[in-house]
Amino acid sequence: MQSTPIEKSRQRTLMTAGVLALILLIGLPVGNAYGWITDYSLNLFSKYLALAILALGMDLIWGYTGILSLGQAIFFGLGAYAMGMYLMLESSGKGVYGEAIPDFMVWNRVTELPLYWVPFKSFPIAVIGSILVPAAAAAVIGFLTFRRRVGGTYFAILTQAIAFATWLMFNRNEMNLGGTNGLTDFKSVLGFSLSEPGTQWTLYMLTAFLLIACYVGCRWLTGSKIGLIMTAIRDQEPRLRFLGYPIAQYKIFIFSVAGALSGLAGALYVTQVGIITPSQIGVLPSLEIVVWVAFGGRNSLIGAMIGAVGINAARSVLTAHFPEWWPIILGGLFVIVVLLLPNGIAGLPRQLWNGLQRLRSRSTASPQPAPQTRQRVVERQSVNPSTGSAAGGS
Repeated sequence: MQSTPIEKSRQRTLMTAGVLALILLIGLPVGNAYGWITDYSLNLFSKYLALAILALGMDLIWGYTGILSLGQAIFFGLGAYAMGMYLMLESSGKGVYGEAIPDFMVWNRVTELPLYWVPFKSFPIAVIGSILVPAAAAAVIGFLTFRRRVGGTYFAILTQAIAFATWLMFNRNEMNLGGTNGLTDFKSVLGFSLSEPGTQWTLYMLTAFLLIACYVGCRWLTGSKIGLIMTAIRDQEPRLRFLGYPIAQYKIFIFSVAGALSGLAGALYVTQVGIITPSQIGVLPSLEIVVWVAFGGRNSLIGAMIGAVGINAARSVLTAHFPEWWPIILGGLFVIVVLLLPNGIAGLPRQLWNGLQRLRSRSTASPQPAPQTRQRVVERQSVNPSTGSAAGGS
């Protein structure tokens, strides 16, 4: 009995998830245990995996639904700040001044904790907030734009403007979020020191597991009926609207899911990196996310993850040796992808295969004319052009 396309898709998803688990949850930790991979390298790779979750959300809205957002770093920052607020309160009393409020508030002459900081004393609320707050913000933006049929270039420019406004807002000291310095100097999480190798190993395992879970969830979503509607919105939105589908509601839902993934990525990122500043939620970080997905491959979840991990790993290496050249290299990568790799790294094997197939078809094609054509040529050559009679006749 042959498998249905849905069953084949599920089998591919489980196979890919198994390979990822084998590499991320077994291979790298074992390498770290035997000393082949240093604690620093494992922690650095954990940061890349957190950013891969962010790329999954971007691929959902851009690669599958055709919505180009230039403000995904907003939701990443909201999730990071939500978790960062908890980490700052967890470290209260351990700073320079020993106060119950973060040190930067003491510098700004704040005497008591602002009301919107109070809920983030609880770790569960911080985790839930790092996911729901970005999702809610994305839903509000989507409600105000998609219901008015704002899309394409206009939506991209609008989200870019919102990202710039958010960056300006978080830079203000009046927000009591650290201003331009952001939130940093985290000491512990749930009572465990963030500088301990055991804590960093646990955070890596958690990040790797959540990345695999997010990948499986996104694969399920794109393979469901909603996934078909997402693709139809990308390719034939006017026809879908004519058939009576509530396009705006689907777009709001997908945009909110991408916002939640971005917030989760931000919460994992800030816990391991130890800092979140407004510079990470502005326009430029949002553009970099687009480059990750374009480089890895739109409409490919694996490609999005490869793009995020690959480009950020290259960034860590190249900025250490050629820091002034990194923006040029990043821009050059984007140009190369647009001109030579329209489907990104994930689509490169198929692109090479199609090219080989075309070359093979050209080489096997016979350059000789067809038999009937050769016969007609011989007959024409045997006719005397001046008399119209056959050559050699009297």
